[in-house]
Amino acid sequence: MFYTLIRYVWRIWFYLLTITTIIILFPILILTILSDRTYPLFFKLARVWAYVVFYGMGMRYTLEKDYQPTKNKSYIIIANHGSMLDIMLMLILVKDNPFVFVGKAELAKIPIFGFIYRRTCILVDRGDVKSRKEVFEAARDKINKGLSICIFPEGGVNDDISVLLDPFKEGAFRLAIEHQLPVLPLSLYGLKHFFPFINSKGFPGRVLAKIHYPIQVEHLEIFDKKNLKDQAYQVIHEQLTIYKMNKPLD
Repeated sequence: MFYTLIRYVWRIWFYLLTITTIIILFPILILTILSDRTYPLFFKLARVWAYVVFYGMGMRYTLEKDYQPTKNKSYIIIANHGSMLDIMLMLILVKDNPFVFVGKAELAKIPIFGFIYRRTCILVDRGDVKSRKEVFEAARDKINKGLSICIFPEGGVNDDISVLLDPFKEGAFRLAIEHQLPVLPLSLYGLKHFFPFINSKGFPGRVLAKIHYPIQVEHLEIFDKKNLKDQAYQVIHEQLTIYKMNKPLD
């Protein structure tokens, strides 16, 4: 009971830290979201926010790199997803390639955070066909402006922490082929255990992360999207399996 109470207090601290940092940065943030031209500056401020929240929650990370992303090059960035802190960690790990998240539309309802979220992310209601179509149009606009797109292709979060990786949706891979952008996979291991979406569970810890070689899409056609999806899934799943074998968290 005592440890459960401590975890709830820790969660409250997360929300306080997240919102307080946004409020402090808000006067500058508001200036950087008025135009696409200032988005790279917003991205730098978002990374400051990410560092404060991630480290402020007592988290740490160890990063492996098979590949150093080319500065200012556009990618379709993907990663596994099991925690709210995945967002902060992605902002920390990918520093030289300003990207736009594709995220759930319902998060736009959160006070203060939601205002920034609506202005800087591509929102999707996965149950709405029209919304999913609009995602591709919005992503096309951002890519044409030289930005990368970050998608968690599992399409949702499984509360079962024993599930290593859920099946991928095809949207990210269709985008990659349509725009001939390489898919940049990242594997994140630990956050699903350290900071799951279950408020009564979790504890600070060290996350393992890896930036993989990009998967090239030259000469691929739309009908190849399933094979591309399967290839990306295999890359991340194999790495998570290696991490689990070497450092089980169950």
